[in-house]
Amino acid sequence: MPTVGYIPRQRILTVSFELMNQQEPPVTRLFSHLEFDGHKFQHQPGSVVGNTALIMGTTIGAGILGLPALTLTSGILPSTTLLIAVWLYSLISGLLIAEVTLNIMRIEGISHLGLLALIEKILGKVGVGIAGIAYMFNHYALLVAYMTEGGEVLTTTFNQVWKLQNISHQWVGTISFFLIFGSLMYWGKDRLVEKLNGIFIIVLLIAFFCLLLLGGRQFQSSQFLVQNWQAVGSSIAVMYVAMFFHSIVPFVVTQLEGDVPKIRQSIIIGSVIPLFMFLAWNAVILGCMTPDILQQNIGNERGLNPLHILRTGQAGEWFAVLLSIFSEFAIITSFIGITYGLADFFRDISVITKSEISRLPLYSLVLLPPLSLGTFNPTIFFHALEYTGAFSVSILGGIMPALMSWKQSQTPEFSNGNYQTLVPGGKITLIFIIVGALFLICRQILAIYEFS
Repeated sequence: MPTVGYIPRQRILTVSFELMNQQEPPVTRLFSHLEFDGHKFQHQPGSVVGNTALIMGTTIGAGILGLPALTLTSGILPSTTLLIAVWLYSLISGLLIAEVTLNIMRIEGISHLGLLALIEKILGKVGVGIAGIAYMFNHYALLVAYMTEGGEVLTTTFNQVWKLQNISHQWVGTISFFLIFGSLMYWGKDRLVEKLNGIFIIVLLIAFFCLLLLGGRQFQSSQFLVQNWQAVGSSIAVMYVAMFFHSIVPFVVTQLEGDVPKIRQSIIIGSVIPLFMFLAWNAVILGCMTPDILQQNIGNERGLNPLHILRTGQAGEWFAVLLSIFSEFAIITSFIGITYGLADFFRDISVITKSEISRLPLYSLVLLPPLSLGTFNPTIFFHALEYTGAFSVSILGGIMPALMSWKQSQTPEFSNGNYQTLVPGGKITLIFIIVGALFLICRQILAIYEFS
């Protein structure tokens, strides 16, 4: 007989299957989602397409908007090489989180745990304390970045469409972004938000490909000659942020009912599509930044930020409109994923502390602190991305997944070959992940020390 457990906050019935005394390979789908509509149970499995879109939406956010300003000095070829390396690193660590989640589900019969709960279960209180600080800092910093940049795009677009210049205070845009999309997250049901997220992804992709077509006509091949390999390291932290989707992985594993092929497909496809988008985006934007445009914007109060420059219409009015649409929807889709992730974080804390948290206090805790910081410090965008990439993402998307996989594989439950692996290479791969994260942390600390 299957073991049945009820998860109130997801309103699903979770059924755990365990096959005993059989020589056949174990089933890959460990859980089935059944939704009770008042009369009967209905099977509600997640789809590869839906979860791929969720990973894409979480990945394509403020990071992609911050890239061109930081890769401008290094050039197209150096930044392309580093982007591919960072993607591979992120893919491996994301699969490690899925691997750990699957094994917890299979052995302990737990249907869904957030990233914090996974770390607490495997690495204990010290591990979860470090991860909790990193997790909160990462998600709050990203939400601040999304609200400030999303608000800035809103006000810029409004001024351009209505030919006005009276909305000059960025805090107006930040509050407007919060009221529109914060309300969506609070009032909208999960299925509605998921459908809207899919629509936003479609709009984002259409705007993106139109940008490529228009930008390709203005692309200057001479920009390939700009190669400063020594400067490429300054963009690595933001690249880590751009490739960060790890907080949503446990949710994806649950939605796909522990089906390994579907999970692997969703993570790989959901991360490789943003990679190609990042590569094309970075090349087109840098290729449009001709010496004449750069010369005209020397001394600009916003600095040499390619997106701010191009949104003013210096590469064409249609290009500026499409760039604003793409920027806003890239922020919105990522905002949805990060908000879900932080809400899951506080739910996990309530489980650990055995205290319930209702919806209003939960979303107030998630959205009001970044709104306050973004309102009073609207120029924090790049600093938020840089520091969360160097510290939070290195811990959450590097050190913690590797340590969890290492420790989990050594436990007695997996001593007889019962450990489900999604990443080859064993301990060599795990050491590579840990060293890469420590390198970025040390590099950022040295940069802060030199600056001070």
